[in-house]
Amino acid sequence: MFHTLSGRFLILTVIFVMLAEVLIFVPSVARFREDYLLARLERAQIASLALEAGDMISPALEAELLQNAGVYNVVLRRDEVRQLALSSPIPAPITGTYDMRGATAMTLIADAMRILVDTNDRIIRVIGNPVRDGGLLIEVTMDQMPLRYAMLEYGRNVLFLSAVISVITAVLLFWAVQILLVRPIKGVVEHMKSYAGAPEDARQIIQPTAAVRELRDAEEAMQMMQTQLTGALKQKERLAQLGGAVAKVSHDLRNILTSAQLFVDRIEGSDDPLVKRMAPKLVNSITRAVTLCETTLAFGRVDEPAPALSRVNLAHIVNDVIDSERLAAGDYPISFAEDIPATMILRADGEQLFRVIFNLVRNARQAIMATGEPGEIGIKADEDDHVWRLTVTDTGPGLPKKAQEHLFQPFQGGVRKGGSGLGLVIASDLIRGHGGRLELKRTDEAGTIFMIQLPKADLALTPAVE
Repeated sequence: MFHTLSGRFLILTVIFVMLAEVLIFVPSVARFREDYLLARLERAQIASLALEAGDMISPALEAELLQNAGVYNVVLRRDEVRQLALSSPIPAPITGTYDMRGATAMTLIADAMRILVDTNDRIIRVIGNPVRDGGLLIEVTMDQMPLRYAMLEYGRNVLFLSAVISVITAVLLFWAVQILLVRPIKGVVEHMKSYAGAPEDARQIIQPTAAVRELRDAEEAMQMMQTQLTGALKQKERLAQLGGAVAKVSHDLRNILTSAQLFVDRIEGSDDPLVKRMAPKLVNSITRAVTLCETTLAFGRVDEPAPALSRVNLAHIVNDVIDSERLAAGDYPISFAEDIPATMILRADGEQLFRVIFNLVRNARQAIMATGEPGEIGIKADEDDHVWRLTVTDTGPGLPKKAQEHLFQPFQGGVRKGGSGLGLVIASDLIRGHGGRLELKRTDEAGTIFMIQLPKADLALTPAVE
């Protein structure tokens, strides 16, 4: 119980209530002592008025008056000359004097605590003002022990009442905490356990019901987290299913392309000049298609083959890309511009670099053709002592905002309707495998610019903020 939230609230409530009662106890006991002494002074004043009837009273009557007043003697000063006095033998010397006239709160508290801790039977003198302007002052002598016993009895009653109040308050707070906090928290915990058992089931997502604002905020935050997690798990499940489908398609497509490659090998021997010119490009295209089929699953397994670095001529790769895209564009009014030094040699994996450039140029061509307007695609390269830079620009409509936000995230950064959004993700992964980076430099209604940077040294470049 003491390790539960409600149990600790119970203990803390008892402690705080008792602490509050202790703070109340001290001034309460001091006030009780003051009232006790003032009552003794008032009774003594009443007893002394018997002297008004005559100057002499019998010893028996005097003793009875003092006993009823609870004092040993009384001195009532009526004016500077007259004073009335009742007296009886005092059993011990007077050891303390308390003046109640104008005593401060701190003085009353200190005197009360002093009497509580003093276990000796003492005789004390008490001085005060007579009631109803009955004189200048009144002074009595009395035992301290009856006062102490009365204070202790009063203190016990106060503490007992405090204990009862503490228990009642603690029980009420315990149930209030159970209803307002513990039960809603347990409900959240049960939702979490239920959700953990089937996180893909959207029905297990928590529905905020708490009336307490802080708990409702927690439930809403958990609802948002569970919604996002469920969506991510469903997406991963679809990715896994897609991976299985791609594996089957890749296997069959590779066999088909291999057969096509055999036929192309045969037509290379044709004497037709057009066939001789087109056959090598067809062979290269089929070879790349076969390679792509064999490496498609690498993305799903997050183990894209490491680049086989060699010295490659960038101009040759760009020419192959542009030739392929010119064929794809057909008669559409789109122009291709290239500014690649013929002697620029890069250290890279030629096939992977082709895939990256081809992906960027194809995306640019499709974006321009989707507008129905003429356009231009430019490819430019330069270098310095540290990096090779390749820039791909287009005059298309620019990337949509959603595509910009999820540009390098699979299945979320697609631009075309029906696109998978994998192209740029794969391209970015391939460039990172070279130690370089692919980044979007600009995109607006005037067009889009992508830049590829490949390091000349073995060290990888700092990743760009995507």
